[in-house]
Amino acid sequence: MSPPPRGPPSTCTTTGTTSRRSPRRWPRPEPCLDTSRPEPQLSALYQELILDHYRRPRNKGTLEGATHSVALNNPLCGDEIDLQLRLEGDVIKDVRFIGRGCSISQAAASMMTQVVKQRRLADALALADRMSAMMHGDEAAARDRTLGDLRALAGVAKFPVRVKCAMLPWNALKDAVKS
Repeated sequence: MSPPPRGPPSTCTTTGTTSRRSPRRWPRPEPCLDTSRPEPQLSALYQELILDHYRRPRNKGTLEGATHSVALNNPLCGDEIDLQLRLEGDVIKDVRFIGRGCSISQAAASMMTQVVKQRRLADALALADRMSAMMHGDEAAARDRTLGDLRALAGVAKFPVRVKCAMLPWNALKDAVKS
């Protein structure tokens, strides 16, 4: 079977095209409600928060009268932390750390000490578990408002080698209260 015969050549030719702006204004799309990824402004805010804790760490130093302490390191990154706690009953009355290492580990230690100070130990350990879940990609944990500023570290979950950096102070907290 042969193809059908061709039609007559077109008499319409276009030598040039120009774009014209339509007089009609199209509505803007609704903003995305996906909260799993922070907005660029929020992401920048989170980065600034992490850098602030790295540059001006809170609760850094030696704690006189510590009831619990532990020293941990992360051999992959070279991070070190010496965490000291003073427990009174089941409340973390004071907490300090001495450490050195990458910005993530030091900022995480500073942020952790702020969050756990004056909290019940059980609540602090529950926060450690939520933090671990967030670091391992749990999106519900990343949206958990009880983590507060710690959610700034959620982006670390995208870099598995850095998760140990962010979890070092939390692992130190768990180890300190075991002893």
